[in-house]
Amino acid sequence: MKGFVFHGPGQSSWEDVPDPGVKEPTDAIVRVDTVTICGTDLHILKGDVPEVRPGTVLGHEAVGEIVEVGGDVRTVRPGDRVLVSCITACGRCRYCREGGYGQCRGGGGWILGHTIDGTQAEYVRVPHADLSVHPLPSALDGPDAVLLADIFPTAYEVGVLNGCVRPGDTVAVVGAGPIGLAAVATARLFAPERIVVVDLAASRLEAARSFGADAVAFAGESPEQLIADLTDGLGADVAIEAVGVPETFELCTRVVRPGGHVANVGVHGRPATLHLEELWIKNLTITTGLVDTRSTPTLLRMAAAGRLPTSSLVTHTFPLDAMEEAYDVFARAGDTGALKVVLGGPRHDVVAVPAV
Repeated sequence: MKGFVFHGPGQSSWEDVPDPGVKEPTDAIVRVDTVTICGTDLHILKGDVPEVRPGTVLGHEAVGEIVEVGGDVRTVRPGDRVLVSCITACGRCRYCREGGYGQCRGGGGWILGHTIDGTQAEYVRVPHADLSVHPLPSALDGPDAVLLADIFPTAYEVGVLNGCVRPGDTVAVVGAGPIGLAAVATARLFAPERIVVVDLAASRLEAARSFGADAVAFAGESPEQLIADLTDGLGADVAIEAVGVPETFELCTRVVRPGGHVANVGVHGRPATLHLEELWIKNLTITTGLVDTRSTPTLLRMAAAGRLPTSSLVTHTFPLDAMEEAYDVFARAGDTGALKVVLGGPRHDVVAVPAV
């Protein structure tokens, strides 16, 4: 089969790789129909995630069909159409029993495209399949469903829920990439008074408005002042960091009000300064996190009911074997306008982000 293989920082290719097979009785083999590329994959290619060894097939999000299962798998069978979660859960360790699947100590957590071969291939082996794949509602097609493998649960759990968004809040989302836009969409479920989005790209700020942002600010033009003006000088109740660079994290700590929440979602490849000399007195709650995907069943039901704008995030689609081209388009989002690229099915490039 073919897969997209990481060979070291700046080196990758779509090439022949061995077909996966069942290794453990809890495994499932999925024929991949639809995949997407995550910002974390770009971090891996830059060398920001040293745990990923050369020779690893990348990817941790997919929709496909079960073709084989181990003898202990009970919830799915060959022929079932499933969503492959970005998080694998053993279901037995302390963290899994508490719903903290991202911290699984039983051979799970974020392993696909990280410590084992991932989903950007024609077939993928999914360990602990009973808790790590989700049967798909018939109402969801692949491009819609694949966005529920990672970005929507990540934005919802690590951003909105960790940030404790409540009715009437002012929410600042710093970064209007796919995670930031998914955070806007899911924060709206809690009826905040306003959502303010900060980014450097005019096209992404326009997309943020279509997803429900009440105000937008260019990162280089005093977003702190705008948020202060909107809140009578108090600051945002919740600041969601959705980029993963020191500047955006530090901006979040400056725009949040005393007693507020900073929810870091971005994947950081270098240190950020925590200005405790200024923050110690502000009673802030700062959270970090890897998604647990415990919300995925709920989000699947909401998407099937048309309550989540999943398809609005997809700006480019490619056939599966155009992986290298898709990576190039996604990595040059500032030039291409890419939000999410999806592979599988006929090609279709969207110029403008449709309104929600």
